[in-house]
Amino acid sequence: MIAIGFEGSANKLGIGIIRDDEILSNVRHTYITPPGEGFMPRETAIHHRNHVLSILSKALTDAKLTLNEIDVVCYTKGPGMGAPLSVVALVARTVAAMYKKPIVGVNHCIGHIEMGRLITKSNNPIVLYVSGGNTQVIAYSEERYCIFGETVDIAIGNCLDRFARLLKLSNDPSPGYNIEQLAKKGKKFLKLPYVVKGMDVSFSGILTFVQERLKKWMKSEEYTIEDLCFSFQETLFSMLIEITERAMAYLGSKDVLIVGGVGCNERLQDMMRIMCEERGAILYATDERFCIDNGVMIAVAGLLEYKSSGATLLKDTICEQRFRTDDVLVTWRK
Repeated sequence: MIAIGFEGSANKLGIGIIRDDEILSNVRHTYITPPGEGFMPRETAIHHRNHVLSILSKALTDAKLTLNEIDVVCYTKGPGMGAPLSVVALVARTVAAMYKKPIVGVNHCIGHIEMGRLITKSNNPIVLYVSGGNTQVIAYSEERYCIFGETVDIAIGNCLDRFARLLKLSNDPSPGYNIEQLAKKGKKFLKLPYVVKGMDVSFSGILTFVQERLKKWMKSEEYTIEDLCFSFQETLFSMLIEITERAMAYLGSKDVLIVGGVGCNERLQDMMRIMCEERGAILYATDERFCIDNGVMIAVAGLLEYKSSGATLLKDTICEQRFRTDDVLVTWRK
């Protein structure tokens, strides 16, 4: 079967097409703001509205298909930013109605997980899901993706974005990527708050700690921007490794899968790989083509759901900004 996926929950607009497990196209366009600025819902929605038809056209061209040949239309139901979600959902519903195709609303988080499982061929891993809006340690159990630990305040991607804004770093191609490159040049480690609460983590206090002291550090030249990026990244990632390892120990798991936009960070992958090797476990991860929000992940999860449970009723093709990973009945896994 051929499925098309529409993703637009944040500043990445993506459309992907698959034929069963084969990826036919994966097109994406990112809304980039000036240094020091984040992206707001209204402006992000305008970006998606302006580019969605050209992205759709390119995705179909790359796949060498027409919309008549699509079997099922999949779109991101949530979680995410309301206005951007609504723009993409409207286009997906319109396509489904015009071409009389079934439609499936997909949980964004589960899209990441199923995309990661498909690409890496991992079977039943502990999942570390790290992105701009989510930070969760997840494991499958009895038709649910259960959350074993998560952030109690802001997501790690949001924390990195706001840290980059404090330093006035460019948002092109992404704040997290630019922090990663600067961190590679850091030499002096600055001790920062390390906040792990059982299986949960907290990032907002670390950000406040840096914000209150940044001018002093810059004025004294005690630490360089590279040192700050290195220290910030090492501290946050260490917290993630700790709660992931604790979940592995609890469940006796030997596999870890990293998904989400922050998951393509090479340093995070290196740190997780070291932990996995010490435990005799295997790390599964992907690159920016599939870690960062994309339409293929929505098509993958949507097709799995369609084959096992059928289409979403038209009256239920809404958007949910707060759509929990563990709210979804995972009927395609046994």
